[in-house]
Amino acid sequence: MSQTISIRIPDNLRNELIEISEHEKRPVSELIRESLRKYIAIYRFRKLRNTVLPFAEAQGILTDEDEKE
Repeated sequence: MSQTISIRIPDNLRNELIEISEHEKRPVSELIRESLRKYIAIYRFRKLRNTVLPFAEAQGILTDEDEKE
């Protein structure tokens, strides 16, 4: 089931969304849904990473990239 959510966005962001929508021939709502899915995936990844990182540190299995962050 889907629901409608109303949000306020600045005019410049709205204009960019419309421009991308027209260029990609995809509805604005689809672009927003995709962006939210990606944001949630990144959020979950970071949350999981922050949970696992102390265990990796304790085992000494960090990569150079892990240590930079």
